[in-house]
Amino acid sequence: MKKKQRKDAQETRQRLLAAAVEVFADKGFWETTHAEICARAKVNTAAVNYHFGSKENLYVEAWKHSFERSIEAHPPDGGVAPGAPVGQRLRGRILAFMQRMADPNSCEVEIMHKEMANPTGLLTEALQQAVEPMRRDMRSVVQELLGEGVSEQQIHFCEMSLMGQCFGPMLHLRHARMAPGSPRPPGPSFEFGVEELADHITQFSLAGIRGVREEARKGHKAGRKRRQGGDASKQE
Repeated sequence: MKKKQRKDAQETRQRLLAAAVEVFADKGFWETTHAEICARAKVNTAAVNYHFGSKENLYVEAWKHSFERSIEAHPPDGGVAPGAPVGQRLRGRILAFMQRMADPNSCEVEIMHKEMANPTGLLTEALQQAVEPMRRDMRSVVQELLGEGVSEQQIHFCEMSLMGQCFGPMLHLRHARMAPGSPRPPGPSFEFGVEELADHITQFSLAGIRGVREEARKGHKAGRKRRQGGDASKQE
């Protein structure tokens, strides 16, 4: 009997999570009510407080749930082996990120849109824990491509430039897929596929990173010559 009760409780919790993901993605935190979530989940209105303690806790858990499902569908490494050439690993991470952004089932993207438009601050810690490891991995790939002798700022700028290329086009594509026929936000006026855009961003980024690396090496050599010249003049 107790085992059945535990199973029923787990099923209720999962239904609440699934319903909350959909409602929060559609309406955001502030416009969502317990009643809407419970009606969609087909459970008693007291179930939110019983299983999660509050609407705030359910909001955080719903985002985590959606994020975890998205990561399962689109692993951050893009299916590229850790020992693959660094350019392939970069392309894998770019592709995986863009696939998550474009996937209409990735509701955590919509929840974050609503959060940015009307902030609650409730997702800060969850975001940090979930996204920071992926950001560090991407930064590590960028740093490997840049090599020695580059500044922290150059690494950061390259990482920002790379991710910036992904956000705009993928938000545009996501909107087109989720709301066909509606007015499109500013963005590319032509059709494109996720994989071909990933190829372009990878190629473009590799060329840019190579340029930054070469400039850094030139600056390093010039600085070394100046120091050597200064040392020679002191000896004289």
